[in-house]
Amino acid sequence: MKTGLSDLYWVIKNEVRHIFRDRGVMLIFFVAGIAYPLLYNGIYKNESVYEIPIAVVDQSSSLQSREFLKKLNATQEVRISNRCLNMEEAKALFMDGKVHGIVFIPSDYHIKLARMEQATISIFNDMSSFLYYKGLMMATNYTMLDELRQIQINRYNAAGIGGEQAEQLVEAIPGNDVALYNPGGGFASFLLPAMLILIIHQTLFFGIGMMAGTAREESRTHSQIPDHMQDRGIYKVVFGRAIAYFLLYIPITAYIVGFIPKFFNLPHIGNIWTLSGFMIPFLLAAIFFSMTLSVFVKNRETGLITFLFFTIILLFLSGFSWPRQNMPEIWKWISYLFPSTHGIQGYIKINSSGATLSQVRFEYVQLWLQAVLYLLASTISLSLVVKKEKTTTQR
Repeated sequence: MKTGLSDLYWVIKNEVRHIFRDRGVMLIFFVAGIAYPLLYNGIYKNESVYEIPIAVVDQSSSLQSREFLKKLNATQEVRISNRCLNMEEAKALFMDGKVHGIVFIPSDYHIKLARMEQATISIFNDMSSFLYYKGLMMATNYTMLDELRQIQINRYNAAGIGGEQAEQLVEAIPGNDVALYNPGGGFASFLLPAMLILIIHQTLFFGIGMMAGTAREESRTHSQIPDHMQDRGIYKVVFGRAIAYFLLYIPITAYIVGFIPKFFNLPHIGNIWTLSGFMIPFLLAAIFFSMTLSVFVKNRETGLITFLFFTIILLFLSGFSWPRQNMPEIWKWISYLFPSTHGIQGYIKINSSGATLSQVRFEYVQLWLQAVLYLLASTISLSLVVKKEKTTTQR
């Protein structure tokens, strides 16, 4: 027992020393872990943009088109700053940055409405910021829905059905939609909770992969296990390194999921002890997942290059932007391979919706299962690599 604890302590101390001696790993673990949340939140700190200046091209010049533009201008998202005679004039304003969107109403707009045909309205967005697109799209959609309601009432009136009866036929039960836990429809409140968990997951993987690549490059036998530890239990190396990463990431995780949401006023209604209890298996699963894959990293750059493009894929596989019940089964099963999937789902439910551990039981149990499975996988894969390298050295 004493020898085992001594070996474990040596591995922890040695790993921490290597981390603080490696500038690249320090950059990934600490600088990226601190800077990325600030960067993302700084970009989207306004959540929503109001009174976006837009140009309109009304070639219909009819009562219907003027009514549509009047309602559009009354929304809080956009402001009609320029009325243009043609698209060339509107494009010139757009290219000069004087407007961030264009609404085009064709000349046959009122004619098609009179014929009870489908009329179209085109919008052109400034994609230099997603918030411009979101604002103009929401304003246009809200105006179109209101116009559709009025058109239906007018048609019922023309058919001899008027007053309250026509309104009930169009909308029997008046309703209004409110986004739970994000009533303002803020982009940051929607996106950034998922990004915070993904930052933890990815920085851990990149840092651990870089450490593994360095060990293989510098070791005499190109092994990730020190020579004097190869016959004293690989599991000690796996446990020791995992403890080192876990202890270093406790303050980083507390900063990312605890301080950042409160500082930038993101949703943070979850209980601190519930959140802490949930993050323990997530960190362990992410660490052992990274250690499992790092066994196959042959140099410092491999993990960063091969896994970097997976970031966006992992973000969408987590199901935060698309209901998981609507995802194909194959993608659901693939998403279960990554700790970030259950981490994002559980964190959003706890910190944004106020869920308890019992209400995120599925994600919580899955993370513990992943931690155990990847612990076994990292130990077995590392053992196989060591045996292969020993056989190669003997030959």
